[in-house]
Amino acid sequence: MESGLCSVESMVIHASLWRDTPVFVTGHTGFKGSWLSLCLSKLGAKVHGYAIEPPTKPNLFEVANVVNALTSHVSANLLDFNVLHQALNTTQPRVVFHLAAQPLVRVGYAEPLETLSTNIMGTAHVLEAIRSVPSVEAVVIVTTDKVYENKEWVYPYREIDPLGGHDPYSASKAATELIVASYRSSFFNATIGDSPKVATARAGNVIGGGDWAKDRLIPDCLRSFEKGEVVKIRYPDSIRPWQHVLESLSGYLLLAEKLLGPDANRYTCAWNFGPPSDEQAAVKDVAEKIADCWGCSEQVEILASNSNPHESGLLQLDSTRARVNLDWRMRWPLECAIEATVAWHQAWLRGEDMYTFTLKQIETYQTQD
Repeated sequence: MESGLCSVESMVIHASLWRDTPVFVTGHTGFKGSWLSLCLSKLGAKVHGYAIEPPTKPNLFEVANVVNALTSHVSANLLDFNVLHQALNTTQPRVVFHLAAQPLVRVGYAEPLETLSTNIMGTAHVLEAIRSVPSVEAVVIVTTDKVYENKEWVYPYREIDPLGGHDPYSASKAATELIVASYRSSFFNATIGDSPKVATARAGNVIGGGDWAKDRLIPDCLRSFEKGEVVKIRYPDSIRPWQHVLESLSGYLLLAEKLLGPDANRYTCAWNFGPPSDEQAAVKDVAEKIADCWGCSEQVEILASNSNPHESGLLQLDSTRARVNLDWRMRWPLECAIEATVAWHQAWLRGEDMYTFTLKQIETYQTQD
């Protein structure tokens, strides 16, 4: 893929700020957490990971040897408060990225109590542990675009719109936003000395190499195509804010930098990171683009069923706040995000060194103008 042909905008992430900076990442064994750990390592940060074992086999953490990018690695559950607190206290991070979660809507239906406890109480444990770790200056809590009360309207959701949650996963993430707001008001506000600066990040549907999660469109497509099977689409007309995983991660990094800066209190709020309206796409269209890129356009089929649990038909984000205040922009249009994702998966099938390949994709993304 000639990714340079796809570049649209430039952002500045300051490598000098991250060099030798201790950073604590929860969920570093997951898809997005693995990509973030590699990004931070490439910037020169000292990355300390805290997570359960990787949720799938195969998984990006092992396939790309992400452990090579880490300064330390603790395998434990967020709900084990004492272990979590000890890990934070031992590493004394300057920045915390909280990504650990049960991240899937359909799993939320099957395991509602696990989803609620992990996503709500897990976040509360992180915030409570941070209170007694004086080194922490900036905290980015990652939630989701599904925190909004979805009215299926055509307008993109802004950070000031009401929170909601039809399903257990969405409700758990909306509740997470409330927990963060409560801790920020009670313990991390501007009137309390040098308290950490805390913000939340709500990203759109991320895609990229190394995602093997069940019941997600891109992994389902790639699994089917590599076996020569037809992929069956549950919600073909659903509109989602698709973007490459590196787009949202660049937003998190820019936000963290602002939380470390002299005007940090201006940034202690919620932030949307999603594509512009002309980059939104229906599930069926994305599946067909992946199939075309793979070279098997005939292998997409609509799965007619009345047994599928509820999922929103239309979801769009308004990312004006991030564009204006963080100078955040998408670099890869959807077409290029799909090309990069397919290229990564095919490289893995060829047996390439995926640590090197993944770092190369990060470099390509970060250096484009």
